[in-house]
Amino acid sequence: MASKIHSLAFPRPIFSAVAPPSFLQAHLAAPAPSKGPLRANNRAVHDARTVGINIGSLTHCNGSAVVRLGNTSVVCGVRAEILKEENAQAAVGFAPSTANEAIQNLERERQEMNDLRLLVPNVELSTGCTPQHIPGSAPTSFAQTLVTRIRSLLHSTCLVRLSDLRILYTPPSNLHDPDADAEPQLKGYWVLYIDVFYISLDGNAFDAAWLSILAALKNSIIPHAFWDDDLETILCSDSPAEAQSPSLRGLPVSLSFAIFEGKKNWDEAGEEKEVSWILGDPDAFEELVCWESACVVVDCTGRKNTPKGGTVKRIEKSGGGVVSREDMKVLVKRTVDRWGEVESALKSQP
Repeated sequence: MASKIHSLAFPRPIFSAVAPPSFLQAHLAAPAPSKGPLRANNRAVHDARTVGINIGSLTHCNGSAVVRLGNTSVVCGVRAEILKEENAQAAVGFAPSTANEAIQNLERERQEMNDLRLLVPNVELSTGCTPQHIPGSAPTSFAQTLVTRIRSLLHSTCLVRLSDLRILYTPPSNLHDPDADAEPQLKGYWVLYIDVFYISLDGNAFDAAWLSILAALKNSIIPHAFWDDDLETILCSDSPAEAQSPSLRGLPVSLSFAIFEGKKNWDEAGEEKEVSWILGDPDAFEELVCWESACVVVDCTGRKNTPKGGTVKRIEKSGGGVVSREDMKVLVKRTVDRWGEVESALKSQP
């Protein structure tokens, strides 16, 4: 009696470790008529992980938030410190803004905040957050790249208003013209140190960090600072009623994508056919096998229900070829949907 021949099969963990691209393509190419192609993590192609936000988790800073995207967990703390005007290098002149000067002053405001380093982001990977992070090693280029991207987006979107960071003093009278109103004088700035700490990293580090920064800034409380003419120094009020939260400009939300290019297929005519999938909110395994990525940032504040939907704040792309206009429209549309999810998650916080 002939022995039964068993087909060669690998368990999922071994298959994914031996041939990661083939493992991912096997899932994406498998028929799934109800939901479309499914990834190895059982998500649809454009589906992003559920947003989990918890604000005010840290008690010894001005604002904080814990954000979780699947197995990616990150903590963000915001600390405010005073920078006196005489200590500010390359300080620019101050003049009150008017409504007609809003557009011109926006670029000037962005330049002033950048020159004085009023927003200082920092990224740190904790021991054990990812297998690639070795304890005791020097800061990696990965963390430095994240810091550069975060700082650039903070300044390009002008998320924090300069008026919330300026410390002004209005004299009781105008020394040069007693009949004229006294003009406010610039005495210092608030500097916001934004520290992002990864507890666990399972892909899409930028989106998790940016979302934690948005939540932490919304949770931040900055004391009322004033100039004491007698002591000739800046003091802070102890009254919680006088403290204020930064009034952010909109809510720019990011969504990252990974473009997976599978093995070539041939149609009935025997011609080569390209096979690719755009994966929203990629995890660490998908980032490992994808050589092309993109990131879209949109702000739909007050525009989500309008025909235009929102404003595209930034589009980043690295690796691979050229993304078509049709694919780019899909990415923007999916980011607009993500904006609604993030807004709902932030509104649900106390």
